[in-house]
Amino acid sequence: MRLHRLDITAFGPFGGSQRVDFDELSAAGLFLLHGPTGAGKTSVLDAVCFALYGAVPGARQGGSLRSDHAAPTTRTEVILELTVAGRRLEITRQPPFERPKKRVAGTTTEKAQSRLREYDASAGSWKDLSRSHQEIGEEITQLLGMSREQFCQVVLLPQGDFARFLRADAEARGKLLGRLFDTHRFAEVEKRLAERRRAAEAEVRDGDTALLADAHRMQQAAGDAMELPALAPGDPGLADAILGCAAVARSTARERLTIAHSARMAAESAQAAAGRLLDDVREVARLQRRFAQAREQAARLEERADAHRAAQARMERGRKAEAVAPALDLRAGAESENRRATAEETRTRAALPETFAGAGAPGLVSAARRAAEELGGLESARRAERRLAELAAERVELDRQERADEEALQDAESWLATWEATRTAFEERIESAQGAATRAEQLAVQRDPAQARLNAARQRDQFARDTDDARQQALACRERATETRAHWLDLKERRLQGIAAELAAGLVDGEPCAVCGGTEHPAPARKIAGHVGREAEEQALAAYQFADDQRTEAERRLGVVREALAAATAEAGDVPTAQLAEQAGELEREHAEARAAASGLHTARERLAQARLEHERRVAAQQQAALRAAARVSHRDRNDQEKASLEGELDQARGAAGSVAARAGELERQVALFTEAADAVRAAEDTAQRLKDADARLADAAFRAGFDTPRAAADALLDDAAHRDLQRRLDAWQSEESAVRAVLAEADTMAAAQQPPADLPAAEQAADSAARRLREASSAQDAAARRCGELDRLSTRATASVRRLAPLREAYDRVARMAGLAAGTSADNERKMRLESYVLAARLEQVAAAATVRLLRMSSGRYTLVHSDDRAGRGRSGLGLHVVDAWTGRERDTATLSGGETFFASLALALGLADVVTDEAGGVRLDTLFIDEGFGSLDEQTLDEVLDVLDSLRERDRSVGIVSHVADLRRRIHAQLEVVKGRTGSVVRQRGDQD
Repeated sequence: MRLHRLDITAFGPFGGSQRVDFDELSAAGLFLLHGPTGAGKTSVLDAVCFALYGAVPGARQGGSLRSDHAAPTTRTEVILELTVAGRRLEITRQPPFERPKKRVAGTTTEKAQSRLREYDASAGSWKDLSRSHQEIGEEITQLLGMSREQFCQVVLLPQGDFARFLRADAEARGKLLGRLFDTHRFAEVEKRLAERRRAAEAEVRDGDTALLADAHRMQQAAGDAMELPALAPGDPGLADAILGCAAVARSTARERLTIAHSARMAAESAQAAAGRLLDDVREVARLQRRFAQAREQAARLEERADAHRAAQARMERGRKAEAVAPALDLRAGAESENRRATAEETRTRAALPETFAGAGAPGLVSAARRAAEELGGLESARRAERRLAELAAERVELDRQERADEEALQDAESWLATWEATRTAFEERIESAQGAATRAEQLAVQRDPAQARLNAARQRDQFARDTDDARQQALACRERATETRAHWLDLKERRLQGIAAELAAGLVDGEPCAVCGGTEHPAPARKIAGHVGREAEEQALAAYQFADDQRTEAERRLGVVREALAAATAEAGDVPTAQLAEQAGELEREHAEARAAASGLHTARERLAQARLEHERRVAAQQQAALRAAARVSHRDRNDQEKASLEGELDQARGAAGSVAARAGELERQVALFTEAADAVRAAEDTAQRLKDADARLADAAFRAGFDTPRAAADALLDDAAHRDLQRRLDAWQSEESAVRAVLAEADTMAAAQQPPADLPAAEQAADSAARRLREASSAQDAAARRCGELDRLSTRATASVRRLAPLREAYDRVARMAGLAAGTSADNERKMRLESYVLAARLEQVAAAATVRLLRMSSGRYTLVHSDDRAGRGRSGLGLHVVDAWTGRERDTATLSGGETFFASLALALGLADVVTDEAGGVRLDTLFIDEGFGSLDEQTLDEVLDVLDSLRERDRSVGIVSHVADLRRRIHAQLEVVKGRTGSVVRQRGDQD
């Protein structure tokens, strides 16, 4: 990295604009930056750091960068031109600026601005690369390969810091070296190993806890046959101890199972013998109870013997009465039929005339025959009577037709009298309607153009109002589009400022970065408050696009409405809408009146045609009525003659009855009564004879069956229900008697009856005791078997757990050894050195070797810096730094150096550190270095040697700027940059090597 130009405006103590030409100062290789205290020498270096990283060194952060001497309208700005990695760049930085408002009182704050440009040698011009703070910072950090802290330690060598570093303890050295060499990843390795050790330890403890829980379950299952080891989860040997205890418990449980099995077999034999004895006693008791019950039942049967014999006699008489049953049924049927026939005869005789009350069946049949013959002779008179009724109906119909024709003739004559007047009126109405139709056609030609012009005038007025509304809406849409675009651009700028944090959110350890390609991400950016993400920016862009679409649509609608307004104005002209509406209304009213008058033309024509048809119809009806009247006179005469002939015939046939139909009805009733009475008399005579025959058969059947009278046979007869009940009782008595005799005849029962009474309770008690002992033995065996099964299951699970935990224990031991080594707590780590300290010690050893090369020249070969691994007290080991005095041959602490010796030793250390950090950063050339203060503590000879060392840096094509106010340096170094302070602010004066 080589600096070319630095422009400072209103920065720090510089109130105006100042320029530093580093190309001129670097030409000599060594230049001096001097000035009185407080003039702003360090501010020049702060400006370089601010231009590169957007912030000043850590010790001077937090204050305002703006010069108090600057004018209110002058903005603070730093411009740095440099070459890095073969690229010539220009960086412009402007911090936030609070300036006076232009139109009103007060101030407004402008946001910070940054710009990065690159010089294109082929085009001979500068090319913009970025205006994002974050992108510029990432680009510069990537090109330099150093963070801001590393840059401030390597390029801006603060001698006070390195003097303190030289005398500091191991902890302080570790903090500084950790920042410079970014060794926090090794601390992360320590932390990760410790976390993995804790996680593995937790897994082992969890496995041991589960294993110990299974051991407790085995102890519960084994009872007093198992003792647990006095070990806690995580203790060594816990798994083997538990498996050993489980094996002993399983062996004991199997022995107990064998004993329980033998006890159960003995109990089963005893229970079987007691069961057989109980069965024998129960059988004897059953037979004794059976014999006693049979004796008691036989006594009861003897008591019911008389009733049984009576039932047998009753059953015998019932069987004899069954032979008389058919004769009894026949006699009952005949008696019932005789009663019904007698009642029917009495009923029919009551309806006959008194002269036939005692007549027999032949006399009644003869009377019915005579009445039927008389009824047949009345058929001709019936036909005459029906024809006479038809003639009367025809006479009524002729009278009605005569009255109707007379009314039709009168109506036709009345209507035809007004025919001429009606026809004339219709013809006049037709002529008037034709004239109105012609007028309506003329007005229609004038009405349509007037209405079209009125509609155009109304559209003209509406479009004028729509144009004003569309103009206002288009203006509002343009304002909204402008506001949303400004908001979107603001969010986009804010997102670009925080794009590093957004990219860092997607970083994954071990995967390449999308920007730099690195697989390690030691310090990813973090999102700050108010961070704008992709979603917020896309929402703002969508809102802007929506507002812009609305603006375009509003402008399009405004153009459409304007075109419509012009077209409506061209058609309607400038005549007011009200006047056009009045003219169109007058034409519409006249046209409506004419159309209303003309609308009756069709109706008048139709009514005239209908009137003519009606005239023709009435004339024809008048003629038809006259013809019908002549025909009715002839018809009425024929009917009168036929009526007179029929009335004479009917008077002879009716006799005393009111009509032929009445006489015929009377004869029909007589025929029916005589016939029914004759049938009833014959039926009564037949049923009386059948009843007499049934009585004779019944008496004969009762005598043959052994009964004195038919009544006795009827009383002895049993119905079905009584027969079944009596038979059931006889069968039951017989069955019971047979069963009792069979029981009393059984040999086993007789033998049991002769034995003493059986002692069943004693036998049952002995059987229960044997069964209880068997159950207890079975329960004991089942419990022993379950205990063995549970111990086997738990032992199998414990064995599987031990196998599963074996890899975890191995992994835990391996991780624990690694974590102990990395943390410095392991016995294998002899110096108790942490991993980070080990890496820092290696870096410190490199720094000491690089510093010794220059320290030997500065001290005329006397002093050498060496790295020490010794542990200082309780602090961290591996970060010791000693100086070897070649004059004495002794190694001593750096705190024993004098002030001048401390300066050139710290200067050598700083230069060595710069070389190591540069190599660590990927070999980026640092062509410009700054050394701040400390030269006043050197004597003249040592100062010459130090300057010779610094001057030798030009061999590596470097330029070194010394920041000091020592007067002797101004004589020795010709290229100078002087900072002069004044009441209006500081200014710089530059002098080259040739001046």
